[in-house]
Amino acid sequence: MTHSTLRIRPRLHALLFVLLLLVALPPVHAGVANAPGANLEVSLVTYGPGETYWERFGHDAIELRDRASGEAINFNYGVFDFNEENFFLNFARGRMHYLMDAAPSDVDERFYIGSGRSVTRQALAMTADQAAALRDFLLWNLRPENARYDYDYYADNCTTRVRDALNKALGGVMEAQLTPRAGGMTYRQQTDRLMSAQPWLMLAIDLGLGPYADQPLNAWQESFLPEVLQDQLREVRVDDGNGRLRPLVRDEQLTSPNRLEVPPAAAPDLRVPLAFAGLFFGAILVMTRRRWPTGYALLGTLYLVSATLIGLVLLALWTLTTHHSAWANANLLLFNPLALLLLPTLWRSRRGFAASRFIDGVIVLQLLAIVAAVLLHLLPGTTQQNLPWLLFALPCWLALAWSLRRNR
Repeated sequence: MTHSTLRIRPRLHALLFVLLLLVALPPVHAGVANAPGANLEVSLVTYGPGETYWERFGHDAIELRDRASGEAINFNYGVFDFNEENFFLNFARGRMHYLMDAAPSDVDERFYIGSGRSVTRQALAMTADQAAALRDFLLWNLRPENARYDYDYYADNCTTRVRDALNKALGGVMEAQLTPRAGGMTYRQQTDRLMSAQPWLMLAIDLGLGPYADQPLNAWQESFLPEVLQDQLREVRVDDGNGRLRPLVRDEQLTSPNRLEVPPAAAPDLRVPLAFAGLFFGAILVMTRRRWPTGYALLGTLYLVSATLIGLVLLALWTLTTHHSAWANANLLLFNPLALLLLPTLWRSRRGFAASRFIDGVIVLQLLAIVAAVLLHLLPGTTQQNLPWLLFALPCWLALAWSLRRNR
């Protein structure tokens, strides 16, 4: 769920060398690195979602263009390296390391246009001092010792870094104006909306998100997404130098239209499909219990093993990783390792054997967990919105509880 595009890290060092060399050269070689602030044109370049899952959230970059030389450089924060030591282990533990990158604007633009992704350029109304301060900060940030940062899906990603750099150069104007405004969606809703093109991956992510993903967002927080930041910039006003306010975005151009599937405007409603899936699975369990005991045992095994594995993953995400968006997940009450204890009884029940008193206790404990999950959802002040998973799990567990105790 990143906003990044995979790039080659050595290019960063080569470009940094060129930029630093430009600083040391005489003014006749002026470019972005040493142009006067009055010659710098600052733009936010926003790229539409791609086809690969890590491109579904889109991407963006800050473009600095020297009007005198024509040189234009894109600065972005979306580099990650698969060859980094323990990359996949760090990814699983929520300790992802990202890098800042820079490239000629036309190189980046050709790449995204060739991929069928939209390219939108918003020219920003910045003073000469603000543009120079932004340029100096970006060059400092590009240094190898400063380029790496600890990535967070929602709070510290390649778009929030772009947003924060612009806000810093503008003296905090963006944050001051966007924080009081309510956001349109939660982290969960935006994630489900943008991942809906890959339904199974969307469901897996939704299942793994805890209450953090359902907190109300203001416009500043919701601008963790490129397209939202693009929209929010249109509402920001800055001082024109004469005591009046003017729009921050002085010009906006769609350089290239999107040729890929466009994400829906709203998140899909998962309640009906998951409720139907739970009722269907529960009904099949009841029917096969009577007419096809072996099929019943196989279906029950599929559910119990899946519930156990899901519970172990949710527990690990909470206790062993820094994925705070997955902490305190109430879905642990619906899917947990207790399910594995019921597996032997499931297979014995098809031959008419009754559950032991210990298993009866496990079944009651699981049903109480379901009741607790329902109450947590209904109580005032509850943040996590996991109703779709409640509607799925409830009929499944009721069918299993009935079938396991039927021989009583």
